[in-house]
Amino acid sequence: MSENIQVGSVLTGKVTGIQPYGAFVALDENTQGLVHISEITHGYVKDVNEHLTVGDEVKVKVLSIDEAAGKIGLSIRATEEAPEQPQRAKKPRGAKRPAAVVQHQDDSAQGFNTLKDKLQEWINQSDMAKK
Repeated sequence: MSENIQVGSVLTGKVTGIQPYGAFVALDENTQGLVHISEITHGYVKDVNEHLTVGDEVKVKVLSIDEAAGKIGLSIRATEEAPEQPQRAKKPRGAKRPAAVVQHQDDSAQGFNTLKDKLQEWINQSDMAKK
C-alpha cells in the first residue's frame, strides 16, 4: 500500500472496473480501492453503470484501509455536498390528533360487555360452582 494514502484523505482516481456491488478505482499504479454501491452518490443507486463508467476520473475520500487484507474503502458520496432535504411541516410538540370515537347502538349485540355488567354475572357463576 502507498504511504501517502491515509483514512480521511481526498484523492483523484480512475474507475478501472464496475461490479453490481460497486466500482474499483485506481488511486495510483499500484493501489486500487473499492467504492461500495452505497457510497457512489447520495440517494439510492440501483445500477452502478447508471452513475459510472470504466475510465471515469473521480474524486474519492478514503474511508478505511485494511493493510492485512490489502483493501481500501472509498467514497465518492463523501466528497459531494448532500442535497437539501425538503422541509416537512412539523406539528407542535404535544399536539395530538383527536381520537376517533365510534359508538355502536347496541354493543351487547356485537359481543361487547363492560366489566361492570359482567362482574355480577361472574359472581353468580362462582357462587353456583361452589354449591
